Amino acid sequence: MSLRARITSPDEHGGRGEDGHLVTSYRAKLLEEIDLAEMSALAAAERRARLERVLGHIISREGPVLSTGERAQLIRRVVDEALGLGILEPLLEDASITEIMVNGPDAIFVERGGRVEQLPLRFASNDQLMQTIERIVSTVNRRVDETNPMVDARLPSGERVNVIIPPLSLTGPILTIRRFPRSFTLHELVGFGSLDEQMLYLLAGLVQAKFNVIVSGATGTGKTTLLNALSGLIPDGERIITIEDSAELQLQQSHVIRLESRPPNVEGNGRITIRDLVRNSLRMRPDRIVVGEVRGGESLDMLQAMSTGHDGSLATVHANSAEDALMRLQTLASMSDVEIPFVALHDQINSAVDVVVQLTRFADGARRVTEIALLDSHGGEPYRLATIARFNARPMSADGRIDGAFEYFPLPRRTADRLYMASQPIPQAFGVARDALELTTREAR
Repeated sequence: MSLRARITSPDEHGGRGEDGHLVTSYRAKLLEEIDLAEMSALAAAERRARLERVLGHIISREGPVLSTGERAQLIRRVVDEALGLGILEPLLEDASITEIMVNGPDAIFVERGGRVEQLPLRFASNDQLMQTIERIVSTVNRRVDETNPMVDARLPSGERVNVIIPPLSLTGPILTIRRFPRSFTLHELVGFGSLDEQMLYLLAGLVQAKFNVIVSGATGTGKTTLLNALSGLIPDGERIITIEDSAELQLQQSHVIRLESRPPNVEGNGRITIRDLVRNSLRMRPDRIVVGEVRGGESLDMLQAMSTGHDGSLATVHANSAEDALMRLQTLASMSDVEIPFVALHDQINSAVDVVVQLTRFADGARRVTEIALLDSHGGEPYRLATIARFNARPMSADGRIDGAFEYFPLPRRTADRLYMASQPIPQAFGVARDALELTTREAR
């Protein structure tokens, strides 16, 4: 969209009456004063600063008389409408907001601290919401219309955007913007109560001893945050390849190759899937493969990589329990274009997966590691999970909090031996099981 078209588009604020007309009026006056060719040559930050200065001069010259706060707010609103995303702009700058959900023009929700709340904001109409959506998707060279009513993309600033419009959506244009917080270390997650120090030391040992780890949880439980923290434990000298739908991981090691899938273009061509990237990564001499999320046939390629020498791989999967995670991996692997019997897939998972870390988001918004389970079965045996840590939640307190305590169990001898051979200590809280009777195991089929 050209600079002139962006500045002269209708008011997107959602304010009514004189307030909205004031914004529209000053945007028109701003357009008369600026040199569009000169503005187009400026960087985004310089362009915003120039518009704010010019608009400040216009208000000083022509009025109205405003307080300092009102003047700053008017300038912000006009410039946000001209260059930014109108009423969404302040939300994107609010670091406490992790998700913005626009359910049609009259309902805007945000997530803060794990809790969803509705804001007293609205767009003036469906058309004005669509203009904002079109502005967003145009920054990533995408188009949304009746022939292409769904868009899933990542903005240059890192936010993940999903759009779905009529006729698929019956409640008007729907816009979801997911903002990703900065990366956290495991020590910081301990401070948040997501896990404790004993679990931290155990997970650190498992990652450094090259156990294959699956991080499992429902939407919004913090899978990517934990995956990023676990990835930070990989030794710096290893070659790490990350594979994601939308690049979210922020690894700090020196030898990291980041791969991101690509959706089809407007003509429907050029799509590169996660599976394509997983297959290609095996030809890139990786020491570790980190898959942001497995959700299709790439599960088979990842499992084959894990069981054929690419130890220490990490991935996330959507599932509500450790057992569900194994079932889902099996189902996803069966979706590949390779005909493999379920029995063979079962054997593959037993061979490939070492650890499942289950995450849960509680009613008070807290995200916690609720179980660490080791896959202690072999070959065609039924999946046998040995719980080595879990969170026992207590009922919600009067102040709306859910507290609880972490509990630990002995490690299987085979796991202890692998940690020992990798020179990784076993945290004292766990210990080692003398025999199978001491393990807290359960079967999953």
